[in-house]
Amino acid sequence: MFATHLDEVPKEPVGAGEKTWKQVLIGSDRGPNFAMRRFIIEPGGFMPMHTNTVEHEQLVLAGEAEIDTADGPIRVRRGSVLLMPAGEPHAYRCLGDEAFEFLCLVPNGEDRIELVDP
Repeated sequence: MFATHLDEVPKEPVGAGEKTWKQVLIGSDRGPNFAMRRFIIEPGGFMPMHTNTVEHEQLVLAGEAEIDTADGPIRVRRGSVLLMPAGEPHAYRCLGDEAFEFLCLVPNGEDRIELVDP
C-alpha cells in the first residue's frame, strides 16, 4: 500500500515545454505495471509537437487546452479522457487564464520523448 498527497510530491519543469511541470505521483519504483503522472501547463504555456515511445492514457483535471494531432487540433477540458497511442505526434497549448492539468498513466518502461519538426 502507498498513499501520498499532491502537495507532497515535487514538481519538475519539463525541459521541452514552456511553463510546463510534471509530478511523478506513482513511479515504476512503486507501481509494478504503470506510472501515474500529473502535468501542469500554466496559462501561456505549451508542449511542442513530439512523440512518445509508450501510450499515454489521460484524464483532464482542470483548465482547457488545444491538442494538435496528425488528424488536426482538438479542444479538451476538465473531464476529457484521451488515449494517445505510442508514436503519435501531438502538442499541447493551454487556453485561457486557468492552468491546464491532467493525469497521465503510462506503462512502465522507457518513455522517450522525441521532438517533431513542425
